[in-house]
Amino acid sequence: MKKFVPLIFSLILFSSTSFAAPIPLRGVVEGFYGETWTFENRADLMNFCRQHNLNAYIYAPKDDPYHREKWRTPYPEEKILELQDLVDAAKENGVRFIFAISPGLDLNYSGKKGDEDFKLLLRKIDSMYNIGVRNFAIFFDDLKDSKGKHHEDGKQQANFLNKLQSTLRERYRDVETLITVPTEYYRLDMVNGRGKVNSYTEDFAANLDKKIIVLYTGEGVVCAGISEEDFQAANKIYGRDLGIWWNYPVNDYSLTAGGKRNAKLALGAIEKLPAQNVQAIFFNPMSQYQLSKIALATGAEYANAPAVYDAEISWNKNIELQFGKVADAMKIFAIHSRHMENNWAKCGADDAPEFALEAQYIISSARAGRSFNSTEISAMIDNMEIAADILLENLTPEILAECKPQLEQFKRIAQADRLALKSLQNKKLDPQLKNLREEISKYESTAILSEKAALKFIDDTINLLDAKNKR
Repeated sequence: MKKFVPLIFSLILFSSTSFAAPIPLRGVVEGFYGETWTFENRADLMNFCRQHNLNAYIYAPKDDPYHREKWRTPYPEEKILELQDLVDAAKENGVRFIFAISPGLDLNYSGKKGDEDFKLLLRKIDSMYNIGVRNFAIFFDDLKDSKGKHHEDGKQQANFLNKLQSTLRERYRDVETLITVPTEYYRLDMVNGRGKVNSYTEDFAANLDKKIIVLYTGEGVVCAGISEEDFQAANKIYGRDLGIWWNYPVNDYSLTAGGKRNAKLALGAIEKLPAQNVQAIFFNPMSQYQLSKIALATGAEYANAPAVYDAEISWNKNIELQFGKVADAMKIFAIHSRHMENNWAKCGADDAPEFALEAQYIISSARAGRSFNSTEISAMIDNMEIAADILLENLTPEILAECKPQLEQFKRIAQADRLALKSLQNKKLDPQLKNLREEISKYESTAILSEKAALKFIDDTINLLDAKNKR
């Protein structure tokens, strides 16, 4: 038996080492809709990536017209020079600059027009190669019509990518493997209601060169997490280990009633992602560059050691590193603004779970006519207002510009929470509470947070006391 021990030990060691190894390709995809980052933001990101051992950045801003709508059109000279500086900054920091093109809106795949489009795409890639880019991505995401349908041909797209990859390899020996996002890039879009793989995904997966990296977002476009089981099921569909495009902390889908983007900030940690067989991971951030660093720093820790990553520990540590003397205040604010949810998206840890639990206890006690201890929630409310004041007074101008409306709203919510607690204690609605709630509603066109915690406490109090007054 003894002679087998070294072999068994070495197998265990190898297994645990590979389990804890960094994800090979790990970084940031600037792939959100809305206001794009500035050159200064992107240059700073290269340094951020180096500091956090992230090794890749995908340039894919949806609202850069030359990336998507006007993909055939060459970049203006001034934009080429700016991208050249960015490519240089990436190289200096050991970061792969990956240039992405999204031609799917009107790409022709065959015939004379197909040949012309292929040449135009190569021209765009050539211009990027000439400034030092060696990594390219072609994205076919978000091509659905107004009825939520797409009409893409998976085999056609796969063959196009294969042809592009072989052409680039013949032309440039030092170009890396292509990265792509298919049109059906999340599981609920890849399979039908009976669990059968859709023809598009089946054809795309079967025909695509196995070396091309495919990015996948999980169960949905924005979802709570990707389990090991679900990830392996997706890998099985493709017959390869997929990469992940993770849509957190991106907030471009956080829309107000008026259609304004980015009303809620995603200030939580990256969480609930698989620890094995991930070929690549790219985190899609917010347009608010500085505040995206909270989640991105936690994502870097996950990507470098998936097996031992602890989201809560990482979140606390990185806020302390980034915010120093005002870290405690930032934690109080951020914990009320980390869960992102709408009718099709859900991601990020719950907002202020301790506050929500205390509020639920107090509301249920008041509803039943029982006395309650308000010491803990009263202290939380005080700390909310104090934190808002500290951050409004002490954050750098760059960071404050990204969150001032939310901080001011946070202070209003804290003040209304205090009036709500007072109303419950007195068993009578304070006349100012409804006025303050209306003011909060007015500013929800630009700032949303703590919908199921601090804000809910206000609404629950008004509804409860209004109902009692009507009896």
